[in-house]
Amino acid sequence: MMLTPASPGPICSSLMACKIKVDLGARSYEIRVGEGVLAQVGALCRELELGPSALVVSDEHVNPLYGPAVESSLRAAGFQVGRVAVPAGESSKAEARLFRLYDEALDRGLDRRAFVVALGGGVVGDLAGYFAASYLRGIRYVQVPTSLLAMVDSSVGGKTGINLPRGKNLVGAFHQPVLVAADITTLRSLPPREYAAGLAEVVKYGVIRDAAFFARLEANLAGLRSGEPALLEDVIAHCCRIKAEVVRLDERERSLRAILNFGHTLGHALEQVTGYGTYLHGEAVSLGMAFAARLSTRLAGLPADEAERIENLLRALGLPVDRPDLDWSAARRAMTLDKKTQDRVLKFVLADRIGAARPGVEAPDAVLEEVWTEGRQPKKR
Repeated sequence: MMLTPASPGPICSSLMACKIKVDLGARSYEIRVGEGVLAQVGALCRELELGPSALVVSDEHVNPLYGPAVESSLRAAGFQVGRVAVPAGESSKAEARLFRLYDEALDRGLDRRAFVVALGGGVVGDLAGYFAASYLRGIRYVQVPTSLLAMVDSSVGGKTGINLPRGKNLVGAFHQPVLVAADITTLRSLPPREYAAGLAEVVKYGVIRDAAFFARLEANLAGLRSGEPALLEDVIAHCCRIKAEVVRLDERERSLRAILNFGHTLGHALEQVTGYGTYLHGEAVSLGMAFAARLSTRLAGLPADEAERIENLLRALGLPVDRPDLDWSAARRAMTLDKKTQDRVLKFVLADRIGAARPGVEAPDAVLEEVWTEGRQPKKR
């Protein structure tokens, strides 16, 4: 079942990738979504008059799978190309890896005309994007996401950054890419757990912005779980269109864009407290969304049956929703470092109803702990 977005939507056909424009004036760019996009990266970069040198940043899992194809495409378009791979996983979003990229770029003699290609998932996109934002005070970069989570979320919008030991994404910059090229064939190589984690961000868009989209996700569970290509292309394009519109209205997250963080306040805290890697980002966000949905029934008027629908959809897609076996005080301390916290008062993104969310809702500690305590714990196996 194809998901028909409201007009204006992405331009899609069976003969070409979907095209979605992120309209930011001089910083505008296109998102391309479809099969075979990987082979077009070089030609698309040539159309943008990038060059003459490119550094492809990937990770040790993705690089052997797709690095040669991207490098070949860039070389065929006339670019000089270098490739570097960082270890896979959240631990690479760190100062040490960032400084190794600086050394790599300097060793290769990359100047301000060079550009970066971020080939991989969200970790690579964030790290390579921040490298591009800060190297020589900023060079251009291209996002080539290979995970579902990166395609629908982290590759779009220009948020880049690294983690600190005390919290996630606490160092970074807004630095828009010049192109996002998402080839859905790369999703076939994702482990099932990684693929399911990406679906958490897909569900988020329905909760915060599009009730009809949420309902269509509920109606297409089998196709989503199996990764049916036509459905996936349409879903990814729809998510990108929603994010592009939100970013257009609020590029630097001064108000509306904060709704994209639904579920992330607790999600980021869980990642940090449990040690990066215990939960995949999408899994932590799923737990955070279930918590935020329950909190929304207390503080934002979300009907209880709609909170249940959110949890049921996440669970049906293979995502965790039950409260982890974790001391509340540890999670609460970690949430204090959330970027939306003001004067140590937590500000949550909550849903008034499915399809409508609002940021900046103060959440009293007593209510937070009650909602946490009331959450179901997973059954012992």
